[in-house]
Amino acid sequence: MEHLIEPYVVGQSLWILLGIVCATIFVLGKSADTMIDEAVNISIRSGLPRVIIGATIVSLGTTMPEATVSVLAAFDGKPGMALGNAVGSVICDTGLILGLACLLSPLPLDRTLVNRQGWVQFGAGLLLVLACIPWNNPASAYSAESGAVLHQSTGWVFLVLLAIYMIWSVRSARLSEETPDFPEVAETPQEEVRKGGLTMPVVRLLVGTLFLVFSSAVLIAAAQELAVEHFNVPIAIIAATIVAFGTSLPELVTALTAVRKNQGELAIGNVIGADILNILFVSGAAAAVTSKGLAAEPVMFRLQFPAMLIILGLFRIGIFSAKSGKLSRPFGALLLFSYIAYLTVAALGT
Repeated sequence: MEHLIEPYVVGQSLWILLGIVCATIFVLGKSADTMIDEAVNISIRSGLPRVIIGATIVSLGTTMPEATVSVLAAFDGKPGMALGNAVGSVICDTGLILGLACLLSPLPLDRTLVNRQGWVQFGAGLLLVLACIPWNNPASAYSAESGAVLHQSTGWVFLVLLAIYMIWSVRSARLSEETPDFPEVAETPQEEVRKGGLTMPVVRLLVGTLFLVFSSAVLIAAAQELAVEHFNVPIAIIAATIVAFGTSLPELVTALTAVRKNQGELAIGNVIGADILNILFVSGAAAAVTSKGLAAEPVMFRLQFPAMLIILGLFRIGIFSAKSGKLSRPFGALLLFSYIAYLTVAALGT
């Protein structure tokens, strides 16, 4: 998407670019507000827990930038970039975004429901790693001639598992006897929710998601142009910061907006769902569209895969240790520290 937008921002004056940045930040905020309000609306009307709404409908929308980047990268003959984008987004979502959300405010959670979704999240990450290992010679995964790859057939399997996950999430939530609400969370009174069916709330949520994703892409392109052309920031720094962080911007804005509006369970659900979708949807779709599959370079096994499993493992520990029914600020600091440690190791080389 950024390639379609770049021609309209390249060469623009400083003030026009600043105006674009301010306008897109405003649209981002309004779009996120709409998404969270309509997600709560859908939750109340459908009777589904907000964690499930965040892990399915909202996450499907916010992972579209990752899916677009990875699929296009696969088409352009850059399968390593496609897989790296998916795994890097999981690390960013859980380490940075969930960590910041917890630091902003302790996040309430239904331990049974989040634990169930969390195991799927961790299992999907582990499945991705196992699927990429060259089992004829596992040790070769760390060498330049490893031949490690996420095969095209595995990509189609991932997409089937994604469909099963979506159906299972909704059905298990409907059959669950657990209540989706939390006494510590400010609830939306039933009488304040617009009467009617689910059609219009879903449409409004999808429109909000569309504006969120598009404005994120515009913001990334404008920020890159500002940094490179007007502030002389090296392109390598841009690649390691704005571009890498950019595809996770919708999840970040959505999570922080959810916390600000006292809907912390939506933030948790969005991160869990985004991680699952990054693995099953983003890497699965990117592998499915190329006959050669997605190459898993040695650096994936030395750094990205271990970092992903460690951070997902920390999230498992956080769920088990949430005695008060909340993910605490110290736990958020731990997640954020783990993300900073990952960036540090990546910067120092592997």
